[in-house]
Amino acid sequence: MRISYTILLLLSAVLTGCNVKTNITTTDHEEKTKEVLDHHWKAFQANDLEETMADYTEESILITPDRTFKGLDQIRKNFVDAFVAFPTDSATLQLNKSIVSENVGYIIWQASTPSFILTFATDTFIIHNGKIVRQTYAGIAEPL
Repeated sequence: MRISYTILLLLSAVLTGCNVKTNITTTDHEEKTKEVLDHHWKAFQANDLEETMADYTEESILITPDRTFKGLDQIRKNFVDAFVAFPTDSATLQLNKSIVSENVGYIIWQASTPSFILTFATDTFIIHNGKIVRQTYAGIAEPL
């Protein structure tokens, strides 16, 4: 009987342990995701390569209609080219909408540059541990 009681107690402890909730709430996830999105947008607007890259890890992946960028070196090259296309002294970037749900962020934006107008652009971000681990981008550009 003593063995059965011990097994029952142990089984109860194991099953109870499986249902333990973490202290991280959806609100906490969303707040961290929002912080990363805000930081990323400000760094992108400022053409700040180092601050932009601070949001990524070597495991990050950025998917665009033209190419998939994997890791820091490839993603860095993407932003070097993007900052040439969006010069801070003559480009205007406008964030139209930002949505956060748990660890997923979604933005809609537009831009005007000396050589083209980006009438619609959208990015989706998956954030993990304060870093962008996955990102997609698509946009509609009209040459001037």
